[in-house]
Amino acid sequence: MLTMYTLIPYFLTLTLAMLLCNLVLPKCSISLTENVYKEGDMVLNFFLPLYVYQTSQHTEGAESTHIYPRISLNNYQFVMALLFATEEINKNSLLLPNMSLGYSIYIAGPTQKDTVHNLLTWLTGQENFLPNYNCKKEEKSVAAITGQTWEISLLIGTVLGLYKYPQLTIGPFEPKMNDPVKFPSLYQMATKESSLALGMVSLIVHFRWNWVGLITSDDDKAVHFVSDLIPELERNTVCVAFIEMISVTHMFFMNVNDVYNSPIVRKSAKVIIIYGDSDSSLGVFFRRWEHILPWRIWVTTSQWEVTTAMRHFMLDSFHGTLIFSQHHGEIITFKDFVKTVTPAKYSNDIFLARLWEIYFDCALSNGTCKSSKNCSSRGSLEWLPWYHFDMAMSPVSYHVYNAVYAVAHSLHKIVMQQIDMEEMRNGGRMKISPWKLNPILKNIQFTNPGGDAVTLNPSEKLHEDYDILNFWNFPQGLGYKEKVGTFSTYFPPGQQLSLSEDRIQWNTGDEQIPTSVCSENCSPGFRKSFHEGKYACCFECSLCPENEISNGTGKCMHAWKMYIDDCVKCPEDHYANTVRTHCLRKAVIFLTYKNSLGMTFSGIALCLSLLTTLVLGIFVKHQKTPVVKANNITFSYILLISLIFCFLCSFLFIGEPNTPICILQQTVFGIVFTVAVSTVLAKTITVVLAFKISSPGRRMKGLLILLAPKFIILICTLIQIFFCGIWLGTSPPFVDKDSKSEHGKIIILCNKGSVTAFYCVLGYLGSLSIVTFTVAFLARNLPDMFNEAKFLTFSMLIFCSVWITFLPVYHSSKGRIMVVLEVLSILTSSTGLLGCIFFPKCYIILLRPDRNSLKVMKDNILWK
Repeated sequence: MLTMYTLIPYFLTLTLAMLLCNLVLPKCSISLTENVYKEGDMVLNFFLPLYVYQTSQHTEGAESTHIYPRISLNNYQFVMALLFATEEINKNSLLLPNMSLGYSIYIAGPTQKDTVHNLLTWLTGQENFLPNYNCKKEEKSVAAITGQTWEISLLIGTVLGLYKYPQLTIGPFEPKMNDPVKFPSLYQMATKESSLALGMVSLIVHFRWNWVGLITSDDDKAVHFVSDLIPELERNTVCVAFIEMISVTHMFFMNVNDVYNSPIVRKSAKVIIIYGDSDSSLGVFFRRWEHILPWRIWVTTSQWEVTTAMRHFMLDSFHGTLIFSQHHGEIITFKDFVKTVTPAKYSNDIFLARLWEIYFDCALSNGTCKSSKNCSSRGSLEWLPWYHFDMAMSPVSYHVYNAVYAVAHSLHKIVMQQIDMEEMRNGGRMKISPWKLNPILKNIQFTNPGGDAVTLNPSEKLHEDYDILNFWNFPQGLGYKEKVGTFSTYFPPGQQLSLSEDRIQWNTGDEQIPTSVCSENCSPGFRKSFHEGKYACCFECSLCPENEISNGTGKCMHAWKMYIDDCVKCPEDHYANTVRTHCLRKAVIFLTYKNSLGMTFSGIALCLSLLTTLVLGIFVKHQKTPVVKANNITFSYILLISLIFCFLCSFLFIGEPNTPICILQQTVFGIVFTVAVSTVLAKTITVVLAFKISSPGRRMKGLLILLAPKFIILICTLIQIFFCGIWLGTSPPFVDKDSKSEHGKIIILCNKGSVTAFYCVLGYLGSLSIVTFTVAFLARNLPDMFNEAKFLTFSMLIFCSVWITFLPVYHSSKGRIMVVLEVLSILTSSTGLLGCIFFPKCYIILLRPDRNSLKVMKDNILWK
């Protein structure tokens, strides 16, 4: 911890500096040890940064920079707030009656050595101070008010904490100084800035900016702010294009080329967050290089006063700046008070005299460093342009105002309670030990004249409210800060930010909200494609995949939402249009009778079934002829009837499917074809046996009767019925929708249910067909006038070829093609059986009746 003894190295340096100043400076030159004192029963001590360093450039063959201290008019407003508050209190008969408040004002900064020197001068009461010795004749000081930077308050607080001397800081809230162990008597007037980062990010997200830059001063306070800001930006997918921390050393040695090569100029981010104060290196940087900075949208805080760096006669890059300022009540009478402030009214105020010397060209006398009476009465602060002085009370001045009232209310409470009255009265004067104010200051709560509740307890400051100001900088020096919104943590998330966008003036001069993005939004139909190693805000646009869309509306359509950031898959019953911007409802289709293919198949099936019926009629009419009798009339009738049903079962595959249709499709197909093939098998076996019993020396009529080929049809059909029963009992076919086979269409078809059962039925039918073909092939050379065995062989060859070709093609097909293939195979195979077995016989019956006789048949057999 810093003690009086650790400050000894400063003493020698300061003593040497003062000797040099006395030798080289004029008598009325600026001295950083100047102070102002006003008598009172109780005295408040102020350590304020009234001087800042300015730079001037001189070009004489080579560029050189001169740095010198200059009083800051905006910082002098802190003194005005002090004067205003003390005069109000001294005039108030209800607050500290019969007592007066005085003050002493010391310079804090611009360097730590200056601050330490003035602090020790106040503590010891003399210029040539000795550590731990107080040479003051009478001590009236009760509290110290310090600021506005936390470095000043921290330095002073380290010393005052040794004496438990009350210290009220007016700068931004600093977590380091919130430790009651290290700083038991330090009180911060400002509230925590824990929600400042959230407020700025909420503003950025509101305007859809996702590419921002960040400029801060090089100090711990800025580091703490950045550590809060960066995670909040990342949570909202806002990318930081660059972070520029400007140090004092870097700023003073920076040249024009360095500025042009800085990311502020090179990066494409149009929105830049500034965090710092006008007295820091950041403020000096902007005052020095503002004229070459590009047009940007600046987002900053009230601690960084943009008015200190403005050009006077044109719209510049700071027009449209958005400023976050902690909300405070308006002290209406403050502006009227400022109008009355003159060196004549406050003749002992050297700082005010120096302001008049700078802004009203009033020379100070060398002997007293005061303005002459004529000069003092000339001029008013209200005459100054806005870029020099703002008449409205700043947030820091508001903290000064409240700090004075907090001490006054604490003193008033002690007086009213009459604590230690014997110690307090000394020669008719009130005397209060400063440390006795601490218990009261910790819990003080009061309402200031502006109507705002004030407390110094950080735990009582639960909610942060920010006013969002828009800086208007018009030509001819006409500037104004317009309140355009608020941010309050009191409201729930999503309702904390309130903005009046129509009142915001942008630096582009356009009413349209500027954009700041790394990559432009993707057009409808495209999505963002990110690349590894690049910012999340920097992307390329690629076309949405098939059946996915993006239209950028962000609105609900049906049961899904679509956003431009990514593509959204269309529902199953919709499909994406060619440009991937809308989901269109798919057309529901199936093999309908109105379709050309459906009409063709139904026409062919109907014609073939009629043709088969005609053949059946021919056979019935000519049933007594040898040709009909020779082919086993019963088997012929069964085969023709089964073929009629084979042709007619094609109609089960045409039209809109339903559950009964789906069940009948496969079962009827399997059974009727089994009957047809088993009948062919029975006919083939009958032909073989017929020729065996007709051979010389053999009589096998009994065997023919015993084998009973007609039972083959029944047995084979029952086996197929058994397979179909298992299929329907386990996983029967059902109506299904196929939305993937054809683009933009939903196909209504019958799902086979159990694929295994389907292939078992088909496999059994195929096995039966191969057996029939084999038997017919072996009997193909039997002597027969009409080549019955050969016709049966050829018919089964066509039948087997059709279904063997059908299986692989069917397995690799989808949608309506599967239905078409199945119908085509049914019609082709059935036609093969009909044509190869019955058309030759119809030819003999109808066109060659002369050959349809028993004698011709016997002669033909004997000849062969």
